Amino acid sequence: MAVDPYLNFNGNCREAVEFYASVFGANEPKFMTFGDTPPSPEYPLPEEAKSLIMHTRLNILGTNVMFSDIFPGTPYVEGNNISLAIVHENIEELQSIFHKLKEGGAVVMELQETFWSKCYGSLKDKFGIEWQFNYDDGEMNF
Repeated sequence: MAVDPYLNFNGNCREAVEFYASVFGANEPKFMTFGDTPPSPEYPLPEEAKSLIMHTRLNILGTNVMFSDIFPGTPYVEGNNISLAIVHENIEELQSIFHKLKEGGAVVMELQETFWSKCYGSLKDKFGIEWQFNYDDGEMNF
Protein backbone atom coordinates (compact mmCIF):
# COMPACT_ATOMS: atom_id res chain seq x y z
CA MET A 1 0.00 0.00 0.00
CA ALA A 2 1.14 3.52 -0.71
CA VAL A 3 -0.11 7.07 -0.38
CA ASP A 4 1.12 9.08 -3.33
CA PRO A 5 0.86 12.82 -3.93
CA TYR A 6 -1.18 13.68 -7.04
CA LEU A 7 -0.53 17.06 -8.67
CA ASN A 8 -2.91 18.72 -11.13
CA PHE A 9 -1.95 21.26 -13.77
CA ASN A 10 -3.86 23.69 -15.92
CA GLY A 11 -2.79 22.46 -19.37
CA ASN A 12 0.97 22.37 -18.79
CA CYS A 13 1.35 18.95 -17.15
CA ARG A 14 3.56 17.50 -19.91
CA GLU A 15 5.97 20.43 -19.65
CA ALA A 16 6.10 20.21 -15.84
CA VAL A 17 6.65 16.44 -15.76
CA GLU A 18 9.39 16.55 -18.40
CA PHE A 19 11.07 19.29 -16.36
CA TYR A 20 10.82 17.30 -13.10
CA ALA A 21 12.10 14.15 -14.84
CA SER A 22 15.20 16.04 -16.00
CA VAL A 23 15.78 17.68 -12.61
CA PHE A 24 15.54 14.41 -10.67
CA GLY A 25 17.04 12.09 -13.31
CA ALA A 26 13.83 10.05 -13.44
CA ASN A 27 13.00 7.58 -16.19
CA GLU A 28 11.27 9.01 -19.24
CA PRO A 29 7.59 9.32 -18.28
CA LYS A 30 4.77 7.54 -20.07
CA PHE A 31 1.81 9.83 -20.74
CA MET A 32 -1.86 8.89 -21.05
CA THR A 33 -3.92 11.67 -22.61
CA PHE A 34 -7.66 12.18 -22.33
CA GLY A 35 -7.69 11.39 -26.06
CA ASP A 36 -6.28 7.91 -25.30
CA THR A 37 -9.40 6.97 -23.34
CA PRO A 38 -12.10 4.76 -24.83
CA PRO A 39 -14.76 6.95 -26.51
CA SER A 40 -18.12 7.30 -24.82
CA PRO A 41 -21.18 8.58 -26.71
CA GLU A 42 -22.64 9.70 -23.36
CA TYR A 43 -19.64 11.93 -22.67
CA PRO A 44 -18.14 13.23 -25.92
CA LEU A 45 -14.61 14.48 -25.48
CA PRO A 46 -14.06 18.15 -26.31
CA GLU A 47 -11.34 18.68 -28.91
CA GLU A 48 -9.27 20.84 -26.52
CA ALA A 49 -9.10 17.94 -24.02
CA LYS A 50 -7.67 15.30 -26.34
CA SER A 51 -4.00 16.25 -25.97
CA LEU A 52 -4.18 17.04 -22.24
CA ILE A 53 -2.52 14.60 -19.83
CA MET A 54 -4.97 12.35 -18.00
CA HIS A 55 -2.28 10.54 -16.02
CA THR A 56 1.45 10.05 -15.65
CA ARG A 57 3.83 9.42 -12.79
CA LEU A 58 7.46 9.77 -11.82
CA ASN A 59 9.52 8.16 -9.13
CA ILE A 60 11.18 11.12 -7.44
CA LEU A 61 13.82 10.14 -4.90
CA GLY A 62 11.94 6.93 -4.04
CA THR A 63 8.42 8.41 -3.94
CA ASN A 64 5.84 7.94 -6.66
CA VAL A 65 4.38 11.30 -7.63
CA MET A 66 1.41 11.29 -10.01
CA PHE A 67 0.33 14.10 -12.30
CA SER A 68 -2.50 15.16 -14.62
CA ASP A 69 -4.02 18.16 -16.32
CA ILE A 70 -7.43 19.27 -15.12
CA PHE A 71 -10.30 18.59 -17.49
CA PRO A 72 -11.45 21.68 -19.43
CA GLY A 73 -14.06 23.60 -17.43
CA THR A 74 -12.86 22.27 -14.08
CA PRO A 75 -11.99 25.03 -11.60
CA TYR A 76 -8.27 25.36 -11.00
CA VAL A 77 -6.68 27.15 -8.07
CA GLU A 78 -2.89 27.20 -8.02
CA GLY A 79 -1.72 25.95 -4.65
CA ASN A 80 -4.82 23.80 -4.13
CA ASN A 81 -3.99 21.46 -6.98
CA ILE A 82 -2.93 18.41 -4.97
CA SER A 83 -4.65 15.28 -3.72
CA LEU A 84 -3.46 12.12 -2.01
CA ALA A 85 -3.78 8.84 -3.88
CA ILE A 86 -4.05 5.51 -2.09
CA VAL A 87 -2.81 2.70 -4.30
CA HIS A 88 -3.53 -0.70 -2.77
CA GLU A 89 -3.43 -4.34 -3.82
CA ASN A 90 -6.15 -5.36 -1.32
CA ILE A 91 -9.54 -4.28 -2.68
CA GLU A 92 -11.43 -4.93 0.58
CA GLU A 93 -9.05 -2.73 2.57
CA LEU A 94 -9.22 -0.04 -0.13
CA GLN A 95 -13.04 -0.09 0.11
CA SER A 96 -12.92 0.04 3.91
CA ILE A 97 -10.65 3.10 3.93
CA PHE A 98 -12.84 4.81 1.30
CA HIS A 99 -16.00 4.29 3.38
CA LYS A 100 -14.35 5.54 6.56
CA LEU A 101 -12.91 8.67 4.92
CA LYS A 102 -16.19 9.59 3.21
CA GLU A 103 -18.00 9.99 6.57
CA GLY A 104 -18.82 13.68 6.86
CA GLY A 105 -17.17 14.36 3.51
CA ALA A 106 -18.34 14.35 -0.11
CA VAL A 107 -17.91 11.57 -2.65
CA VAL A 108 -16.64 12.87 -5.98
CA MET A 109 -16.70 9.46 -7.71
CA GLU A 110 -18.03 6.29 -6.08
CA LEU A 111 -15.71 3.29 -6.14
CA GLN A 112 -16.22 1.63 -9.50
CA GLU A 113 -14.50 -0.24 -12.29
CA THR A 114 -12.78 1.94 -14.88
CA PHE A 115 -10.79 1.08 -17.98
CA TRP A 116 -7.54 1.43 -15.96
CA SER A 117 -8.58 -0.18 -12.67
CA LYS A 118 -11.03 -2.72 -11.29
CA CYS A 119 -11.74 -0.26 -8.47
CA TYR A 120 -11.25 3.50 -8.54
CA GLY A 121 -12.97 6.35 -6.70
CA SER A 122 -12.37 9.75 -5.16
CA LEU A 123 -13.70 11.92 -2.36
CA LYS A 124 -13.11 15.03 -0.33
CA ASP A 125 -12.97 14.25 3.38
CA LYS A 126 -14.60 16.28 6.14
CA PHE A 127 -11.42 18.36 6.44
CA GLY A 128 -11.40 19.29 2.74
CA ILE A 129 -8.56 16.92 1.75
CA GLU A 130 -9.01 15.27 -1.64
CA TRP A 131 -8.31 11.53 -1.83
CA GLN A 132 -8.12 9.16 -4.78
CA PHE A 133 -8.38 5.38 -4.40
CA ASN A 134 -6.93 2.97 -6.92
CA TYR A 135 -6.78 -0.82 -6.80
CA ASP A 136 -3.45 -2.10 -8.13
CA ASP A 137 -3.63 -5.72 -9.21
CA GLY A 138 -0.13 -5.54 -10.69
CA GLU A 139 -1.46 -5.02 -14.23
CA MET A 140 -1.37 -1.20 -14.29
CA ASN A 141 1.00 -0.31 -17.11
CA PHE A 142 2.10 3.16 -15.98
